[in-house]
Amino acid sequence: MSIRRIDVGPRMSQIVIHGNTVYLAGQVGEPGGNVASQTRHILKTIDELLAKAGTDKTKIVQAIIWLAEMGTFAEMNSEWDKWVPQGHTPARATGEAKLATPEYLVEIIVTAAL
Repeated sequence: MSIRRIDVGPRMSQIVIHGNTVYLAGQVGEPGGNVASQTRHILKTIDELLAKAGTDKTKIVQAIIWLAEMGTFAEMNSEWDKWVPQGHTPARATGEAKLATPEYLVEIIVTAAL
C-alpha cells in the first residue's frame, strides 16, 4: 500500500493517508482564546483537512483530545457535542497534558476512514 502525505512540513505532515485510513496531525487552536474558541477553531480546521483528504467527520473512527487542564472538559465537550454528528461518534479518549506552549489549551488528533 502506498502512503500519501498532504501539507508536508519540515517536521510533520498535516495529513497522511495509508490505504483507506486518514491520519491527521494534532490540531491546536489559535492562542489567546478560551477552550471553547480554541475547540471551535480546531474542529473547523479538522473539517478542512478531512475535505482535503477526501473524507469528512462522519468517517472519523478515533479522536484523542488533550486538554491543558481537565477542569475545562465540559467547555470543550460543549463545542464537540455541537460538531460531531449524531450516530457518527468516534471512539474517543481525553486526557490532560502540557501542550507545546501555555497558550494552547486544547489539542485534537483524529483518524478517519476514506
